[in-house]
This record gives sequence, C-alpha cells and structure tokens, in this order.
Amino acid sequence: MRNTRIGAGICLAVGSLALAAPAAVAAADPSGEQTIRITPAEASPGSQVTVSTRACGKETYGKGTSEAGGAFHLFAGDRAGVLVGVFDIPPGTGRDIDTVTVKCPPRTKITDTYRIVDRAPTGGVDAGFGTPTDQGTQLAAGSALLAAAVAGGVFRMRRRTAAAAGS
Repeated sequence: MRNTRIGAGICLAVGSLALAAPAAVAAADPSGEQTIRITPAEASPGSQVTVSTRACGKETYGKGTSEAGGAFHLFAGDRAGVLVGVFDIPPGTGRDIDTVTVKCPPRTKITDTYRIVDRAPTGGVDAGFGTPTDQGTQLAAGSALLAAAVAGGVFRMRRRTAAAAGS
C-alpha cells in the first residue's frame, strides 16, 4: 500500500512538471524579442568575452560594439542561425557595467550589459585549514571514523532485526 502511494506521488510530480514545461518555455521570452547572450556574465580586465545571438535571423554577419572592448564582428557559429563574436577587455579597465550593442542588417539593434569585476577567481576556495602537511594521518583517521560509522549502523540494523524476530 505504501509503495502505491509513493508511486502515485511521483507520477503526479512528474506529470505536473511535464505540463508546466511548455508554459515555462513560453514565459521565457514573452515579447518574442530576440536577445543576445554574453559570457561570462562577470569578466575581468584582460579576459575575453563571447557574444552570441539569434536575432539576426538568416544573416551570416553582424557588427557589435562594447563600451570597454570596442568594435567586434559576429560570424556564423556552430549552430544554424547563431552569430558569435569575441572581444577582449583591455587590461587596466576598472569595475563597471559594460554595455554591448549588436547590429544586424537591415535594421536589427540589440543592447545588453555585463559586469566587469576586479579580477577573475583563480584556484580553489581557501577553507581556512591551511596547507595539508600530514595527509596520510588525516586519511587514516577519516577512514577509521567512516569504518566505525558503518560498523555501528550494521550492528544497529542486526540488533533491530533480532529484536523484531523475537517478538
């Protein structure tokens, strides 16, 4: 009985998601206006920014300008109908919001923004524990703790099973 209820709940959840998907796609661009995609959304000075769009339709060429990076060209990308352009952010550019404008023949003009940050993150996150100098001991201690937890769980499950069989 319990499995039937769980199965029914799963079916209802999957069904509601399947019915909501077309509405979510339609709501993503309600105006029907084409947009441009700028990656990364937060770039640092000296890095490269990629701009892609479907707004140009069947055109195979477009022009773009960035307030920080200057003029660049958009050419046909890997997918049909997508134009892609790349430009560099000059070193020494300060933190700001940069505006990118894309123009396609005959009269398509689209504008979007991205953020210029001080620097791009590099390396891993510093968790505050310092450099691991004795990894072997730490690995052994962690393994022992994990083994003890598994043994305790097995012992508890066997004890419950024995108690249930005795009743």
